[in-house]
Amino acid sequence: MTNTSEQDSAFPVERASHIRVLGVVLAGGKGTRLFPLTRERAKPAVPFGGTYRIIDFVLSNFINSGINSIYVLTQFRSQSLLQHLSEVWQFSGLLPSHFIIPVPAQMRSENEAWYQGTADAISQNLNLIQQSDPHVVAVFGADHIYRMNIASMIGFHMDKRADVTVAAIPVPQKHASEFGVIEASEDGRIMAFHEKNPNAPTIPGDPSQVYASMGNYIFSKKTLVELLEADAKDPSSHHDFGKDILPKLAGKSPIYAYNFQTNHIPGDPEGSTPYWRDVGNIEAYYDANMDLRAVAPDLNLYNRQWPLRGASYPDPPAKFTFDEANRRGEAIDSIVSAGCILSGGVVRNSVLGRGVKVHTAALVEGCVILDNCDIGRYAKVRNAILDKNVRVPENTQIGYDADADRARGWHVTESGITVIDGEPTPVPVSAVAV
Repeated sequence: MTNTSEQDSAFPVERASHIRVLGVVLAGGKGTRLFPLTRERAKPAVPFGGTYRIIDFVLSNFINSGINSIYVLTQFRSQSLLQHLSEVWQFSGLLPSHFIIPVPAQMRSENEAWYQGTADAISQNLNLIQQSDPHVVAVFGADHIYRMNIASMIGFHMDKRADVTVAAIPVPQKHASEFGVIEASEDGRIMAFHEKNPNAPTIPGDPSQVYASMGNYIFSKKTLVELLEADAKDPSSHHDFGKDILPKLAGKSPIYAYNFQTNHIPGDPEGSTPYWRDVGNIEAYYDANMDLRAVAPDLNLYNRQWPLRGASYPDPPAKFTFDEANRRGEAIDSIVSAGCILSGGVVRNSVLGRGVKVHTAALVEGCVILDNCDIGRYAKVRNAILDKNVRVPENTQIGYDADADRARGWHVTESGITVIDGEPTPVPVSAVAV
């Protein structure tokens, strides 16, 4: 793979304005592995980090990279997502080339079907691409947590005169069976794809790692249109970029892998490691939230040169009350969002969304608590995710007995994370030894 200077220095953000770039965000997946957080919302609309939604990361990356023409393709359970886009991401429309427009599935295929795959989603909206007439089309997913200077990837694409460029991230070889793995030459040209193959080829010169596809693509417009038109006529295709279209190009067409680890964000320290997490399941979502608590987190939300844009709410500041023994509002190694009130309760190693209330003698440890939850007096909650508006009654215990939590109808993962998206049943703290 090419080194950092070759990949990342060729195309500063300022040059994005000289290339017509259309951004297309794929935000229509069901997100079944994030159930029950996706019971009533699309995966990109799931809250993250106390204040944001998952989709805020990809949209912030586009805007910070100078890409201001973006279509967001939606499909399943999209109401919450559409509301968030209308509240946070609607531009004024003063410039015709500056827009973020949600595009619900319109069933424009011959059989009037829902999107059948990533390629079919774009194919059913080819009219939007033709109308925009961009030089390149950036097709990105909406369900990952990361920051990326997309302009640098576009620069790599242009310098290589590529038809397609695929964002790739090195991962340990032992995880090859979990990803679509890219086999690339020394200069980054993609020779083959290996879908979830434990014996996939490793990175040239580094037998300990493989290149995993991030599912983010840069296409030259002409190439994209030709590929989609041909794929739509293939009855055996899954109509998916990763499964069907790109593997056919590998080793034949100028298709390249862009090493995400060479990507540098303006304002970040030189040599910092780029952060990317696939929050496709509850464990990964929980871990990514926990990452934010670090003293120097790998995901830097405090870089003002690369802001993460989210909703601006009219919330009051967070408040911690009482300075009495055994009744002191405290938060340690935690994120506490606006509007929270810790009135005598203790929060450790947790992420609290907006408007969370933690009452006297309550204990919250290792939790992700979404907006407007209420933790009652003397309640104890650990290793749990509480969806919005959950009210934990006094003397209730959650996360201390996985079998008991399952018996109460709550979702408990194999690793022991309890997820609640409804009203808990009171469980006296005194009933369980702690």
